[in-house]
Amino acid sequence: MKKIIMASILAIVVFLTLRSDLSIISKETPEMTISSEYHEISGHIHKGETLFDIFKKYKLDVKDLFKLREASADIHRLRYLNPNQPYKIILDNYDQINSFKYWINDETILHIMNTEAGFFAEKISIAYEKKIEYIEGTIQTNLVSALGKEKGGLLLALQLSDIFSWDIDFTTDIRNYDIFRIAVEGLYVDGIFKKYGEIVSAEFVNNGERFRAYRYEINGEADYYNEKGKSLRKAFLKAPLSFRRISSTFTKGRMHPILKVYRPHHGLDYSAPEGTPVSASGSGIIVFCGYKGHYGKLVTIRHQNGYHTYYGHLSRIPVGINVGTRVEQGQVIGFVGSTGLATGPHLHYEMRINNSPINPHSIKIPKGNAVPEILMAGFETFKKEMNDLFAGSNFRGYVSVTP
Repeated sequence: MKKIIMASILAIVVFLTLRSDLSIISKETPEMTISSEYHEISGHIHKGETLFDIFKKYKLDVKDLFKLREASADIHRLRYLNPNQPYKIILDNYDQINSFKYWINDETILHIMNTEAGFFAEKISIAYEKKIEYIEGTIQTNLVSALGKEKGGLLLALQLSDIFSWDIDFTTDIRNYDIFRIAVEGLYVDGIFKKYGEIVSAEFVNNGERFRAYRYEINGEADYYNEKGKSLRKAFLKAPLSFRRISSTFTKGRMHPILKVYRPHHGLDYSAPEGTPVSASGSGIIVFCGYKGHYGKLVTIRHQNGYHTYYGHLSRIPVGINVGTRVEQGQVIGFVGSTGLATGPHLHYEMRINNSPINPHSIKIPKGNAVPEILMAGFETFKKEMNDLFAGSNFRGYVSVTP
């Protein structure tokens, strides 16, 4: 009888001990789930790839996909993603999304976080570290070839041509062995070069003539000025097209390609692919817009001081470009075509003053505004700093090669 009682007591003790241990385990288990670690999925968007494809590839919960789309709907739609753009998904150890990042472009990241209230989306500006890069080179064929198309060279070439577009026509004025020097912002993330920012200062020696530009900010507005503090902006751009080959130059008599007779050709013909945007070389009022004889589709703009510019052989004219419309310098007023008497797609560009034809490349147009006298001391200090850099050996050279 004593043995039975002792066995019963022992069984009760064991049961109570096990119950106590089970109680301890049940209390510790939630703490273990809270301390879960995170892991990352990252990559670049492939051509034609959707967020659904990414979720399917990594076997993620499609319900979260709809929640991400809903959260970002008002600031950026996730239905379509741009190829080659990076993305990053942070997951917990249950493969539940903690956060999602998508690089919309070079300036902005879409960031979606999983909060207690649900998914929350915001746009974040990319914080770049800025360093001044010093670049110089010599033209062998053209500016794009000299700078190269890799690592932002093409955009840098376009930016440089925009700065000097009032003084240099980069389709006709460029000569072999022209020299350029550039001080430009290099934008870095985590020490890795991403792209170029604004050109701070530049020098271009074209056919022996030196041009300089200094980026200077006045009342929050940045512009480029020459060595005398005069804005590089003028009433007319040197050309209505950028980086295009002129098929024929201004002449008083040439063989017309269709009529096969010599006749005055008061303008410049820019050879360019059909559909290339044509920009107004100066601000003014549209005085003709339509079809006109050998010009084909033509836009004519009246500018100040008796100037008129003509843009002929256009393939089409944008909606909103009508007689009486005011257009600004650089605004697209048509697209290259071959309407009228034209052998192929090109732009006929003509300039007249008081109805007399003039060579657009021979006129001297006064420059725009100047740095105010009260700010000239600061501008002169900045200019000296840039000139000292150009005179030094801080430049890293680009070797120009003929492709």
